[in-house]
Amino acid sequence: MASKKVIVVFGATGSQGGSVARAIMEGKDFSVKAVTRDVTRPSALALKELGAEVVKCDLNDQESLKGILKGAYGAFLVTNFWDDFSKEKEVKQGKMVADASKQLGLKHVVYSGLENVKKLTKGKLEVHHFDGKGEVEEYFWSIGVPMTSVRISAYFENFLNIWKPVKASDGDYYNLVLPMKDIPMDGISVADIGPAVASIFRSPEEFLGKAVGLSAEALTVQQYADILSKTLGKVVKDAKITPEAYEKLGFPGAKEMADMMRFYHMRPDRDVQLTHKLNPKVKSFFQFVSENKDAFKDL
Repeated sequence: MASKKVIVVFGATGSQGGSVARAIMEGKDFSVKAVTRDVTRPSALALKELGAEVVKCDLNDQESLKGILKGAYGAFLVTNFWDDFSKEKEVKQGKMVADASKQLGLKHVVYSGLENVKKLTKGKLEVHHFDGKGEVEEYFWSIGVPMTSVRISAYFENFLNIWKPVKASDGDYYNLVLPMKDIPMDGISVADIGPAVASIFRSPEEFLGKAVGLSAEALTVQQYADILSKTLGKVVKDAKITPEAYEKLGFPGAKEMADMMRFYHMRPDRDVQLTHKLNPKVKSFFQFVSENKDAFKDL
C-alpha cells in the first residue's frame, strides 16, 4: 500500500491549525505533520495520539522550515499577528514558508489569508492583521506557489470573550458592543474551518490559485443579539456604537478592530453557500451559542 501524502500543518496546536489537523486526519487521503513551538503541550500530545507526526519548528528559521517541508505534498499555514502585534514579523514568516514551498516543489499550500485592506482602500483604512496576510497571499501567487487562500470570517468564539455582551449601566439588560451599524457581519466557528480546508485539499483542481471566503452565515448585530437573548434567557441589545466611539474605548487593538469593522461595512467576499458545500456540518450561530451556554453563565 502506497504511503499517504503528507500535509504539514503549521500552528497545529492553535485553534485554527488544530481544527485543520484533526479534519485532515479524519479523512483517508493524507497524513499530517503537525508543527508547533512546544511539542510537550497537551494539544500537541493529543494530536500525536490521533496519529499525527508532531515536530518542533521555529517559523523564523529558514533551514528548519525546509527540513520540515521536505518530502511533503502540501501545507496549511496560519500566522499569528496577535503574538507580537507585528505585521512585519507575520509577513516575513509567511514569505519564508512561501520561499521554502517553492524551492521544495509543494503541490498545494492552503494559506489562512485575508484582504490587503490598506491597498484595497488606497490607504483610507489600515488593518494590520489583514494587510500582512494580504501581502503574503500576493507573494505566494507572485512566485508561482500552487496556493489557495482561505479568508476566514469573524470567529463566533469572539462572542465568548472580547465581544461578550456587557451589562448595561442603566438597566437589567446587556449590550453587544460591535460597530457594525445595520450591516450583516459574516461569522463562523473556528472548529468548522478544518473540515472546509480538508475539502479544499481534496479538490485542488477546483481551488488552486483562488481566494475562498468562508462564512457560516451573515447576521446583523441585532440578529446576533436576538439569538443570544433567546438562547441565554437574558435581554441582549445592539449597543449601536459607532466605529469612532469604539476606537476610543482604549483597549489594545481598539483602533485595529474599529478599522476592521469599517472594512466589514464594505461586505468583503465571503461565500456562505460554498462554505456549506465544503463543510455540510457547519454550525449556525444559534447552534454555536446553544453548545457554549456555559461560557455565558457569569452574565
